[in-house]
Amino acid sequence: MAVLDLKRKLAILSDAAKYDASCASSGGARRDSQGGRGVGSVEGGMGICHAYAPDGRCISLLKILLTNFCVYDCAYCVNRVSSNTTRARFSVDEVCDLTLGFYKRNYIEGLFLSSGIIRSADYTMEEMVRVARTLREVHDFRGYIHLKVIPEASPALVDQAALYADRVSINIELPRDESLSALAPEKDAAGIRKAMGAVRLGVEAGQEKGRKAKPAKYAPAGQSTQMIVGADTASDGEILKRSETLYGAYRLRRVYYSAFSPIPDSAARLPLARPPLVREHRLYQADWLMRFYGFERAEIVGEAEDLDLAIDPKLAWALKNRGDFPLDLNTADRERMLRVPGLGVRSVDRMLEVRRFKALTLEDVRRLTRGLEKLKPFIVTADWTPGALTDRADLRQRMAPQQMALF
Repeated sequence: MAVLDLKRKLAILSDAAKYDASCASSGGARRDSQGGRGVGSVEGGMGICHAYAPDGRCISLLKILLTNFCVYDCAYCVNRVSSNTTRARFSVDEVCDLTLGFYKRNYIEGLFLSSGIIRSADYTMEEMVRVARTLREVHDFRGYIHLKVIPEASPALVDQAALYADRVSINIELPRDESLSALAPEKDAAGIRKAMGAVRLGVEAGQEKGRKAKPAKYAPAGQSTQMIVGADTASDGEILKRSETLYGAYRLRRVYYSAFSPIPDSAARLPLARPPLVREHRLYQADWLMRFYGFERAEIVGEAEDLDLAIDPKLAWALKNRGDFPLDLNTADRERMLRVPGLGVRSVDRMLEVRRFKALTLEDVRRLTRGLEKLKPFIVTADWTPGALTDRADLRQRMAPQQMALF
């Protein structure tokens, strides 16, 4: 096998990591290198790879695989053992040198590390833990670290990963257990859930109050997971029901949805085309409604149903429940205001603050929100009432964005 230089390895293993979306950093513990001690820092939600923190900042992460060699043969994975793809592997020292070098050049704010399975799950997990341990203990690196946990690895290695990393993630892979068995025969859905449960227990033990001895920080930014959308025939309702269960049972920080991407020489049982990207977007919007807006999954979409691709899930819900509107923004409580299409959490909180001093007018709403026209059929203010607009038969057509024709 040809010997690859570091630049070529980086090109291969950063490209191979692009299919893993679950690399958020919100909730990381605050650390810094002030006073000349250590390398790197974690401030608030730093550490995401080319994404946005909750406050809107664009932040970056070195996102790579330790190796794209893999002994598993997952049908949907470009790095499966039967795939004809160029292979590469980093050493532990190479990953550490890249992370520190890029950080000091201000290219990144942390590391996201995943890997194909080489030799065994335990061997691979041990190598990934060595990277995190070397960064923390040898180089005193205080930036953000996210490790992708291999669920088949021993619990002791999973614990070590969580003690060195800010966040760990264990991919549930597919919304149906039977799909996982068919497309990824070496993986076990029950084993994945068991590993998630162990991480949840570790996180909760580290957060217990009233303990005399302060426990070691255990994945302080919690855990996340990822589901592939469109590799099987699961409906959006099934996908969101699985997410609802994961949030409740394992207290996940976030479920990521990744649209299936056809790969070379793929199995005949996989679809030939990827699902429309807007489907992935609608799943994220629905997930947001469940996590931050008080919606139950069953309110958004039935288990056997798919989300409406033409309009966002909150607008779709409002159009089906027109009897709840129009809503008087000067008297409604926060929970009901969050269900108005076009009103976000920040906008609602600002309105609640303003109405302590004056009655909200349409101009106030215009200043505090984006897209007043979307709001007008569903709200009442001191100087506005929609009249028959809320019940117009063509309201959906009037509010559906025209750019949907591009998808």
